Amino acid sequence: MIKKFEERKFNIPALKGISLKTIEEHLKLYSGYVKNANTILEKIDEMKQDSEKNAYALGEVMRRFGFEYNGIRNHEVYFTSLEDGAKALVSDSNLKKQIEKDFDSFELWLAGFQALALTRGVGWAMLYYDRIEGRLLNAWVDEQHLGQLQDCSLILGLDMWEHSFVADYQPSGKKSYVGDFFVNLNWEKVEGSFMKATK
Repeated sequence: MIKKFEERKFNIPALKGISLKTIEEHLKLYSGYVKNANTILEKIDEMKQDSEKNAYALGEVMRRFGFEYNGIRNHEVYFTSLEDGAKALVSDSNLKKQIEKDFDSFELWLAGFQALALTRGVGWAMLYYDRIEGRLLNAWVDEQHLGQLQDCSLILGLDMWEHSFVADYQPSGKKSYVGDFFVNLNWEKVEGSFMKATK
């Protein structure tokens, strides 16, 4: 019996700028990633019974698995960071100290991250913790999976696929969406991810 991925539930309150309808539709997409990843694992298990005959199809399904799996994990980080209402990043937090160490100031990091989020195309603006180097890194990830940083822990993920903002902001409103994301952010959740990564 293959162990299945479980869909998580999130406690997301009313948000500034991002409508309840957008969140509801977005959560349906997340649910789809969970369902698709489980279906692919079942298919892989079936195809492995004759891996020589199914070699090409197996390779293609395995490629698709990375997309679906990262769709699960990216969205879990995104939705968790919006749970339980906005909370500021406290000045003496370990995460803020690390940001200031790695990016000279919180304001410089924020400006750089928000600029990264406005990259053309669909994807994610990510803040990772590199456990080997003991430092934070920003990165752009195309789609769900192209550009993920190996052996780094995802601390903060900002979904820049059009489904996350177009209904509320229109295509020209990306910058407003990015600004509102940070207004709505629960930094306690982000800090929790950072502390878990640094253990």
